[in-house]
Amino acid sequence: MDILALIAERPLLLDGGMGRALMERGLEAGACPEEWNVSHPTEVADIHRSFFAAGSDIVNTNTFGGTALRLAAHGLAERAVELNEAGVRLAVGVRDRDYPGRWVAGDMGPCGHMLKPMGEVEPDALRMTFAEQARALVAGGVDLLNIETMFDLTEATIAVEEAVKAAEGRPVLVSMAYKPAAKGFRTMMGVDPERAARALRKAGATIVGANCEITCETMRDLVPLLAEAGGGVTSAQPNAGQPRLVDGETVYDETPEHFAAVVSTYPALGAGVVGGCCGTPPASIAALAAALGR
Repeated sequence: MDILALIAERPLLLDGGMGRALMERGLEAGACPEEWNVSHPTEVADIHRSFFAAGSDIVNTNTFGGTALRLAAHGLAERAVELNEAGVRLAVGVRDRDYPGRWVAGDMGPCGHMLKPMGEVEPDALRMTFAEQARALVAGGVDLLNIETMFDLTEATIAVEEAVKAAEGRPVLVSMAYKPAAKGFRTMMGVDPERAARALRKAGATIVGANCEITCETMRDLVPLLAEAGGGVTSAQPNAGQPRLVDGETVYDETPEHFAAVVSTYPALGAGVVGGCCGTPPASIAALAAALGR
């Protein structure tokens, strides 16, 4: 897939918040989302179907926490390959059956641990866990790999390097999670967009962008900086507003209409790939698709 040629014609539309969709279908707080690829395949497939139906060009597999290091918290480290491959089968199955011509991205998130010397994880162990996940996603049949919500540039770089090795020519997307800071946007580890873009493109990333942490209005301020940082295509996936706790549940108040009105301005600011992150429902993706003239 020549994703850059497609983006030259029009912006590509990603999906929204998998976590919110899973919780709406019964996933309990603290449970393992990736385990649902095996125990609740109908529900996971229904989520993919809802985002494809909303207009997503690319849908992410339910594998964000699918590294063995992260699955170890649930006692599932030894099932990493199984759960990742199962996640791919569900998304690809929906795509092949109902939405041919769309794409499935193998979703990869942070390992959930700090690297030495700040934490206990050795770089070699991190490299091995990302390599295992990337190979499983590619073996399952994804069209591209999507590394999301990274804070640590060293971790993100290792993830990109291993994804590129496993990808066999498939595109590799990577997004850092930024917040406004005293001297511009930074990740919680102090990484700025220009430094990240330079390092991640050098590591082999096809597209470098941002997701999570901020609202669509704040992301709108970040998009031009991303587009200028390091050259090349960028992506942007904001959250669906600021979350609130209501009776112990996380609630996002942003309307689909507002989300679409703001995010639809991103392509003119330099974003080639747009979508939503935490809390973004299919209705918001459908509104965005309409605003983009789909």
